Amino acid sequence: MEANKHTYAAAAIALLQKLIAAPSFSKEEDATAFILFDYLGQNGVMPNRHLNNVWAANKNFDPLKPTILLNSHHDTVKPNAGYTLDPYNPIIQDGKLYGLGSNDAGASLVSLLHVFLHYYNASNLSYNLIYAGTAEEEISGKYGIESLVPQLPMIDCAIIGEPTRMQLAVAERGLMVLDVVVPGVAGHAARGEGQNAIYQALPVIDVFKNYVFSKSSELLGPVQQTVTVIETSNKAHNIVPPDCKLVIDVRVNECYTFEQIVEELNAQINNAAVTVTPRSTRLKSSAIALDHPLVKAGMAIGSKPYGSPTTSDKALVSFPALKMGPGDSARSHSADEFVFVEEIENGIQKYIELLDQVLLKK
Repeated sequence: MEANKHTYAAAAIALLQKLIAAPSFSKEEDATAFILFDYLGQNGVMPNRHLNNVWAANKNFDPLKPTILLNSHHDTVKPNAGYTLDPYNPIIQDGKLYGLGSNDAGASLVSLLHVFLHYYNASNLSYNLIYAGTAEEEISGKYGIESLVPQLPMIDCAIIGEPTRMQLAVAERGLMVLDVVVPGVAGHAARGEGQNAIYQALPVIDVFKNYVFSKSSELLGPVQQTVTVIETSNKAHNIVPPDCKLVIDVRVNECYTFEQIVEELNAQINNAAVTVTPRSTRLKSSAIALDHPLVKAGMAIGSKPYGSPTTSDKALVSFPALKMGPGDSARSHSADEFVFVEEIENGIQKYIELLDQVLLKK
């Protein structure tokens, strides 16, 4: 295993450098999809591609056995203005591999791929394995994992690769974005006419600022709602605005459905003229049981369970999923993004130590 660990790590790092050098913004992942497809083929695997999602099953796939999905994403956000390095030049300095997507989630993507290769030819596994490098995660797009899962054999559980410092993200907040419209009446500002929708919105904003939902989660804490955008349709300085539009970012724990959140907020606003409309209800909160075999195996190797405040493709699958991967979420989307080379090496080792307990049961 020790020799394999170093061999896999060197190959994984070289693959990640190749992926970083190929820009792969969400919905524009064709180049990295080709790289992943080609790489699997070069390593004796028969890959499949659905849109910009690349996947493969282990050589001795047995439809009578349960199946574990090893998944991470190969799309990235666009580099922010703070970069001082070329985001597409994958240099290694002081033990750090720099480049856009290196930490989120390239390190997980290439680590899980080589873990899949480690088990690919095995004939004694108690589970099947499917590897999937998926698209559009950064925008929660409909042509990423959500479109791929129906193309796959039935999945029983998954490891979703995201930067968690190889700790066990067993629960994840859901995300609901609300569009709120507060009506007013237009009028001339100089004559004090109309009904100012911005002023009408102040008590509504106060609800989002101060209301506390009663049910708090041990892993995820309380529901959090934040007003992130305020605008009016009126752009003239001398007209009282007839409407005020708010955008609310709501992070939901597993204690509430999205419908319950909207109902409770409406009751607090207590104004039938105010409309509260969810943009989407796809990104629900999720949790995997602490006694699930993947979680128990993770705890056995010293990793600790926690609740993640961020969303991932874990929110878009219906089967139990453990979020776990090398790197640190705090570096995601940051300028001069990097991952420690050692994190990839240790990540591959930890993944294999975890999966050995689940896959090699006698």
